[in-house]
Amino acid sequence: MLSELSQVMVTVTPRSARTVYVSAVIEDNCLGKPTASTRRLTLQRLSELYALDPKIPLFRVFRSLWEHAEDSHALLALQCALARDPLLVATADAVLQLGINAEFLRDPMRHGIRAVVGERLNECTLDKVVRNAASSWTQSGHLSGRALKIRQQVTPTAATIAFGLYLGYQSGFRGNDLFSSGWIAVLDCSPTQAKNLALEAKRLGLIDIRMAADVIEIGFSRLENLKTRG
Repeated sequence: MLSELSQVMVTVTPRSARTVYVSAVIEDNCLGKPTASTRRLTLQRLSELYALDPKIPLFRVFRSLWEHAEDSHALLALQCALARDPLLVATADAVLQLGINAEFLRDPMRHGIRAVVGERLNECTLDKVVRNAASSWTQSGHLSGRALKIRQQVTPTAATIAFGLYLGYQSGFRGNDLFSSGWIAVLDCSPTQAKNLALEAKRLGLIDIRMAADVIEIGFSRLENLKTRG
């Protein structure tokens, strides 16, 4: 849903209320959907994955970083979706544990989802979830190709590392563990590289961080107060 999200973000200014996002999709049909029902379904899925509500801290941080780092949109969108969609999280190992240039196989992803949902999904629905998840990982850059998908290495940025550290902190990680959590691993980033990019994020005014030996102090207040348009 990256293309739909991108269009909504272009249409709606950053400081807008939730009602403006709803109006843009439903009333103004900014996504060009053919029927009212498809507009509602699209809005529902966008809201599930990205919130589209500035009252939710996660979305405020996401929207600020989206405006700040145009080159990071695909990874930022994946990070936000992972924070909100447990089924997408269940598919992560099937992608992240692949070697670079290895072929993506759907069965490990199916098994990962089954481990979470049990028998609650029938085979048809499970196949749809796998297809949608594979599409999400392709849009993020982790996979390439159509019928045959190949694992690719993504490139972390200061913005995606800042978001990964924020998500890790909200998940309970502290100190050095912040740099080896799954929120950093999803960026194909080593702890050492993550620390270097965290310092770059500090230089860019995204986060506050101090590192001395094994002591790490980090603050995220800047993320919700980045200068954005609108």
